[in-house]
Amino acid sequence: MNRQPLRLAIMEATRILEDAGVASPRADAELIASHVLGVERGRLPLVPLVDPPVVEAIRQLVMRRAKRVPLQHLTGWAALGDITVDIGPGVFVPRPETELLLEWGLKLLKGREYPVVVDLCTGSGVLALAVAHARPDAVVYAVDVDPNALAWARHNADLRAAAGDTSIRLYSGDVTDATVFAELDGLVDLVLCNPPYVPQGTQVPPEVAEHDPPVAVFAPGGGLEVIRHVVAAAARLLRPGGGVAIEHDDTHGKAVPALLSARRVLTDVVDHPDLAGRPRFVTALRTVGSAA
Repeated sequence: MNRQPLRLAIMEATRILEDAGVASPRADAELIASHVLGVERGRLPLVPLVDPPVVEAIRQLVMRRAKRVPLQHLTGWAALGDITVDIGPGVFVPRPETELLLEWGLKLLKGREYPVVVDLCTGSGVLALAVAHARPDAVVYAVDVDPNALAWARHNADLRAAAGDTSIRLYSGDVTDATVFAELDGLVDLVLCNPPYVPQGTQVPPEVAEHDPPVAVFAPGGGLEVIRHVVAAAARLLRPGGGVAIEHDDTHGKAVPALLSARRVLTDVVDHPDLAGRPRFVTALRTVGSAA
């Protein structure tokens, strides 16, 4: 059996993915190879030669990726913060941009003991679970309306708890319901949310259009309908000095900050760019004063 250079297999995979219009062909080719080999991506140069069955396994996954199946569906996982969660059909694939939202939230929690955190529209549970991993003392609540997402979130929560992380409190609920988590009104240190925010009718890549659940991607009202309810929920849930971070569409760089600024109890409204410099998430703090 003649062994083959891994470098050539990755080059061919990159070419195939590039021709298929994949946004990051080289990175995806290397991540597929590292998945097949069971080694970290950075250690691929230490594997100069591979057996033909390995090359074929890489090729099979590359061909599926070329059909625009999400990379995370092929590898079965996605990362956020210092954790990974299982990902597959029926649940929204976490995006790298959400890392910045998580970092902001964890920075806000520094110096606070036993903080209360709420993750609205939790999806796979990755945000809530990343917080629980980084802050074992936190009491983390998470909610989603989609039963498929909740099944994935429960699966991931069980895995993280088995690994030793503090368990999160997972609920079925709709953020458009003004009573969701009403028992926590005025008690929450941090509200996080990556809601559906893409305006209906927007053209999206095949990975999103064919594999992400539409309920987790698109929202009526120009993409703002769910966010309006999230802002209202944050205004009543947060304790004075608490903070909220909401991800939004890159066309919402003015609209979403305006929604938070309109709430008298929310201050220090700041919009933040994503990794590509596009408007991506907004933050605000709860102040002492008027009713929400």
